[in-house]
Amino acid sequence: MIKRNSKMIDREFLSIIKDITRTEEFGRLREHRLHVNGTVYGHSVKVAYLCYKHHKQFGGKMDIKELVTGALLHDYYLYDLHGDGKKHKLHWFRHPKAALDNALERYPTLTRSQRDMIKHHMFPLTPIPPSTRAGWIICLYDKVAAISDRFGKTKHKKTKKSTK
Repeated sequence: MIKRNSKMIDREFLSIIKDITRTEEFGRLREHRLHVNGTVYGHSVKVAYLCYKHHKQFGGKMDIKELVTGALLHDYYLYDLHGDGKKHKLHWFRHPKAALDNALERYPTLTRSQRDMIKHHMFPLTPIPPSTRAGWIICLYDKVAAISDRFGKTKHKKTKKSTK
């Protein structure tokens, strides 16, 4: 999804996300399908970019790096949602906590705002709403990106079932 020559993605955005997206752990999110037509990696970058563009357009007192980093890590749950059958049955309700736990393990200096963004991005599926402006921004753009992922162009080829 990230192309250095792309006019859509500007250099400031790339400089903010590069330390995380270049890690092996985050790179593995490219292997996990999400919302039918995308991956966790692509979705996370899309949400971070939408938050970045929002900040550029509307400004605000929040730090842009804090906002983008929190958005990038919002789905940092590090498991294949489709791989373990019933194990992830309540994924949509539980994954924010898993994402936050993983993010804190790797990035223990996350701010209160970043923690809020990750933990509450699934509101209203999770009962407690975000308590920060940044939390509400990611909550909104996570839904926008999910709709785009679901109804956008297909990126995963469906495999034919064996007819043995």
